[in-house]
Order: sequence, then C-alpha cells, then structure tokens
Amino acid sequence: MQPLLRISTTHYAQIPIYGSKSALFLDRKSNHLISPLLKPFRLWDNPIKLQDRGSFIRIQFKMQAIQILTTGSADVLTLRDLPTPAAGPGEALIRIEASGVNFIDVYFREGRYPAKLPYTLGQEAAGTVVAVGANVTKIKAGDRVAWCGIPGTYAQLAVAPANRLVQIPDSVSFQQAAGAMLQGMTAHYLAHSTYPIRPGDEVLVHAGSGGVGLLLTQMAKALGAHIFTTVSNEEKAELSRAAGADEVILYTREDFAEKIRKQVPKGLHVVYDSVGKSTFDKSLEVLRPRGTLVLFGGSSGAVPPFDLMRLSALGSLYVTRPTLKDHIATTEDLELRAGAVFNAIAEGMLKVRLEYTYPLVDAAHAHRDLESRKTTGKLLLIP
Repeated sequence: MQPLLRISTTHYAQIPIYGSKSALFLDRKSNHLISPLLKPFRLWDNPIKLQDRGSFIRIQFKMQAIQILTTGSADVLTLRDLPTPAAGPGEALIRIEASGVNFIDVYFREGRYPAKLPYTLGQEAAGTVVAVGANVTKIKAGDRVAWCGIPGTYAQLAVAPANRLVQIPDSVSFQQAAGAMLQGMTAHYLAHSTYPIRPGDEVLVHAGSGGVGLLLTQMAKALGAHIFTTVSNEEKAELSRAAGADEVILYTREDFAEKIRKQVPKGLHVVYDSVGKSTFDKSLEVLRPRGTLVLFGGSSGAVPPFDLMRLSALGSLYVTRPTLKDHIATTEDLELRAGAVFNAIAEGMLKVRLEYTYPLVDAAHAHRDLESRKTTGKLLLIP
C-alpha cells in the first residue's frame, strides 16, 4: 500500500516509505521529493518524474492545468501536465478545491485581453493552503482560503500572494466561496460604491439570472431598490424573481426600453449593464436626467466608440466602466468586501446559485455553456 503523504510547513519533510527504514525528504525550495531508494508512487494522483541523482533519487511531481497556447474559441483550451509551483517569500501554495469560470477568462482566451502564452486561465478559486513561503505569518498550512484576480486557477495547485488570500468561515463551503469571491465582491462594489443604491431607487440589472445578476439583485433589494431585470426565458425569470426582482422583462419577447419607459416615465436612477454592445444604447435611453449607466461587462461584445455629446442630449447622463481590481486594491478593501459577502452567505442573507460544476478537463464545455448564456448562476471547475 502506498503511504499517505502529508506535507509539513517546513522546507523539508521526512516521510517513511512502505514501512521501511528508508525515508523520503521534501525539499520545499526546489519542490522535489528526495529518496535514497527508488520507490514509484503518486502524489495527489498526479504523475511524477524520476531523476537519477547518484545516491539519491529525485522525484519531481506535476500537476494538471488548463492553458491556452494560442487564442481563439473554446477549442484552444488544453489540459497540460505542468511542474508543481513553489511558494516564494510572501506567497502560499494552495490545493484548489473549486475554481470560478468567468467572462474575463473568455476575454483572455479570445485575445481581447493580452496575455503571454502559454497562459493558465482562471482568476478565482478556493482551496486549502499546502505550504507557505518565508515572511508569511497570517496564513498557515491547512487554512481554508479564497482569492481572485491572480491568474492561474484553472489548475490543481496554485501560488498566490498571502496578503491577497481571504479566510473562509467554517460555515461557508469551498464551492460557495469560489462562487462568490469575484461575483459577490463585484456585486458589492456596484451596489455600495460605483452607484450607492438608496431606498426607493429605480434600478435595472441586465442578465438578471447570471452570477452577478442574482447577487446584485439580492443586494439591491436589501438596500430598498425597486428592481427591473432582463432575462432570456421564463425559467431564468423565475430565478430572478426569487432573488428579489420586482419586474422581470424577457428581452427575447419584448423591448425592455419601451416597457420601462411606460412604467417609469421619469426614467431609472441606474442601469447595471454586463451585456454591452447589444444593450448599451437602450440602457442610456431608459435613464432619468443625471442617471448613471454602469457598464461592467461585455458578454455581447465591446461597445463601439460613441460621441460623448449624446450624454448631454439625453440629460447630462453619467457612464462609468469600473473593474473589481480597483475596488479591492488594498488589503483593507479586499477584506472588507470579501468579509461582507462571506458573512451575508453565512447568515443566509445572500444565496449563491451553484448549479453548474465541471471537471477540470471539461473547461471548454464550461466556456461554451457560459458564452451561450444558457446557464444561470455560477459555473465552477472542480480539479
């Protein structure tokens, strides 16, 4: 029987093999397992590579990850064996339990956002700390953590700066944490910072049954808004209503701008638009004078250049294109927003819809489902 390998927080770990007097040493700095005997085994079910080092056998273990070698459709996503990363000073090595699938991953895959190839996709995950590097004091091996904004989470293992990791409360699962980290904090800054929602505000949330849409709707409702959402079918409409939407518009059957103008002649206070190209113009048309259009995504494509004088003609409107990274730039902001989201989940005030999970090898399937807009809630990869 193969031994159960447990990695300590030190640079070296001594582990008996097969009950013999020989020992296995883990060199954390070089990320090699070293044994005086040749004993084939597997670590975390990953393939290993043996190197004859004279009196020692050096064993380099690998992990699996999804990379792109070229940009393009979901077909370019490739499952590859890669050397296991090592935690450097100020960093932690984490075993990933769940990784979020987001449109930003699609943008990198398509080449809309530049990246040095080969590139490991994914910027959101939750997992267990395996080891930490030098000068790390707040995080230790065994801690349950979540993070986002650090590339490389479509993988079995990842390295992240320790000061960008957030502790997960015991009452929040790995999948909940991975599902809420990026989208939950996005919804939080949209509702509390970009346009702080006030009681009685008339609000439109596009893609109301999507991951951000469902979370943003719940937050807006808690803040006292009257909420319109747009969705594509009746099944998604039911989900949006359950999240707190007051008026759900099926954009496949009716013109959302025309319906809103009839119901709210004065116009809306704010539109939260993650769709982009196909909704942008009409989103401007439903705003009241000095209303705000928050463009935080582009699932239908990038918004073409437009004349800023239109904002004046439509009533001195405001348009902003915020991103999450600027709202969690400091450790204090990160912990505040993540803490607010996790606490709301733990208390049952915020529900994360986790309907779609995929094995890591099926990342292309997950991307196709996300782009088709057939899914609801959060999509997760499980390594």
